[in-house]
Formats: sequence, C-alpha cells, structure tokens
Amino acid sequence: MRVKRGSNRKDRRKKILNLAEGYWGGKSRLHRTAKIQVEKSLQYAYRDRKQRKRQFRSLWITRINAAARLNGMSYSTLIAGLKGAGCELDRKVLADLAVRDPQAFGQLVELAKQKA
Repeated sequence: MRVKRGSNRKDRRKKILNLAEGYWGGKSRLHRTAKIQVEKSLQYAYRDRKQRKRQFRSLWITRINAAARLNGMSYSTLIAGLKGAGCELDRKVLADLAVRDPQAFGQLVELAKQKA
C-alpha cells in the first residue's frame, strides 16, 4: 500500500512563507530563498536580543555620566561613591532618575561625594 502524505509539504512551506511575510521580492514568495532568509533573520533576532541588553546598558551609562557631569562629578567617581555608600540602585534606575527627577539624582551625587 502506498503512503499518502497529506498536506505535510504544503503546510511546511506555508509556515516558512508566513514567517517571510513582508520580505522584499522573492524572499517573501519563493520557498527556497524565503527559507534561507528566515533562517538568517532568526539568527539576527537571537543575536540582537543579546545586543539590545548591551546597548541599553551603554545608553544608561551615557545618561548617568551626562547628569553626573552637570553636578560636577564623573561617572566613575559617582559609581564608586554610591558603592561606598551602600547604594544598591542599578544603572537603569539611576538613568531614569537622571532624566525624570534631577533633584533626587543631585541628592545621590551629594551622597556619593561624601563617600568618594
């Protein structure tokens, strides 16, 4: 008796083409090129989930440094002073304070100056 495979091939191809929706030209229409591009796109997505974390940390450090210099202190001495004072705020929170509440950030700078 012969094997009837049903819609497996069509389903597998449809899954790839659905993932390739919005790609330019044949990459969204032709199975072989779509498959290659979808694989590459998934690699980019994996890599960039890691890079996003690095980029945000870098952004927070830039913002903290800018706010610290407005208060007459460098980033490194601020962080060292806060560590010495036992302040456990992370860079994400410090950057948010620097942008949204400069007065509170200024108080943290004063605390760091005492401990530096």
